[in-house]
Amino acid sequence: MRAAVLYGKENIRVEIVPPRPLQSGEARIGIEAALTCGTDLKVFKRGYHAKMLIPPTVFGHEFAGVISELAPDVTGWRVGERVAVANSAPCGKCFYCLNHQENLCDDLLFLNGAYAKSIIVPARLVQKNLLRLKPETAFCDAALVEPLACVVQGIEDIQLRSGQRVLIIGAGPIGLMFVALARHLGCHVTVAGRGKKRLETAQRLGAELVLNTSEQSGLATAIPPGSIFDVVVEAVGKPETWEAAVRLVRKGGTVNFFGGCPSGTTVSLDTALIHYSNLTLLASFHHTPRTVRRALEFIEAGVVRARDFVDGECSLSELPMLFRSMALGNRAVKTLVRVHE
Repeated sequence: MRAAVLYGKENIRVEIVPPRPLQSGEARIGIEAALTCGTDLKVFKRGYHAKMLIPPTVFGHEFAGVISELAPDVTGWRVGERVAVANSAPCGKCFYCLNHQENLCDDLLFLNGAYAKSIIVPARLVQKNLLRLKPETAFCDAALVEPLACVVQGIEDIQLRSGQRVLIIGAGPIGLMFVALARHLGCHVTVAGRGKKRLETAQRLGAELVLNTSEQSGLATAIPPGSIFDVVVEAVGKPETWEAAVRLVRKGGTVNFFGGCPSGTTVSLDTALIHYSNLTLLASFHHTPRTVRRALEFIEAGVVRARDFVDGECSLSELPMLFRSMALGNRAVKTLVRVHE
């Protein structure tokens, strides 16, 4: 079968990859929808991801599809069922799993290979993070489960509640998902970001104020004087925006450093500001089996829909060119990859 293979920094090739037989506990999923992701773009630029994959390897991790084959010992599932799958599963045995922090599992098992006609789901993921879809749930909607599960994790870490004033820094897919969930929870949302289409999407999702930082000399100058934010979510992943987030939240407020900065970077924070303003600073990472299921609930309730996030399509053959374009800053939100073409 044809699949995208990552060989290293900015090196993706579409090749014939022989499908292997299933092992104990595994399932083969015929992919009906595969989506591009900001994490995949980071991996493409860097050529690797220490936790998720080591090249050369099949690539892509946001998908939904249909079970096409099951190992003989798999129970509770049948061929033909429509499913979504998270991109990892915790071990359930380490210190963090036993303390309800499965997102920090010492032995997270990751899954890649969504940019292909089919994918084999390991036994642990079949057990923990294979989700059955309602008959009416579109595959493209369901493919958003994994990134949305990470956002659900962030929302729950913040303990976001109705009426709060929230600033979301960044209007990429993650920032926009934060907009959708924050508005659903009854928050007043301001978004600061770049890209006309992305900011229009933020407005459509319910942001009350949208600030185009590309038209300002910096994030701080884009924020109207006197603005008060109970919560600031940094969804960009740059040291300067981490630092700005701390300066923009109100006294007693909460900052979530959601965007992961490049390896080796550091930030400088005003200790007096943090201490005397009684700030809560936290960072959210990844997801748990529970937030994966909560994400699917939001999708199947119509809170998050692919039409608000997927703004392009490409064939599998065009994928290497698409990633090169994304690396140059094409501002696409998410692209549906037609893996059967």
